Amino acid sequence: MSKPIVNEVKALNTFAQDTKIIGNIESDGDIRMDGAMEGKLNCKGRVVIGPEAQIKGTIYARNAEILGNVEGEITVIDLLTLKSTAVITGDLIMGKFSVEPGARFTGNCKMNGSEKNLPELE
Repeated sequence: MSKPIVNEVKALNTFAQDTKIIGNIESDGDIRMDGAMEGKLNCKGRVVIGPEAQIKGTIYARNAEILGNVEGEITVIDLLTLKSTAVITGDLIMGKFSVEPGARFTGNCKMNGSEKNLPELE
């Protein structure tokens, strides 16, 4: 007798451009941030920082795509993608790294080729 297939659907949390958050966000689902945030963003899924977003703090995620401004440390377990509009000031730690021409980055960068070398998601 085979086990039934269960698809785990994670929510997509979207924060609009006119939203400002001061504090921490934790999510098992994906997050898209188009507003402003000061604090810690901890996501077990995918994080997208939109082109108009302004983030001050730390980002910790499974995967992340950055199009906006981030000031702080970014730790990504798998793939970190910096799009051409990204402006980053802070340290980056990731498993894999993709950078489009035009993206700007100031800080240290550490790429661990193996998920074993990165900390567990909290």
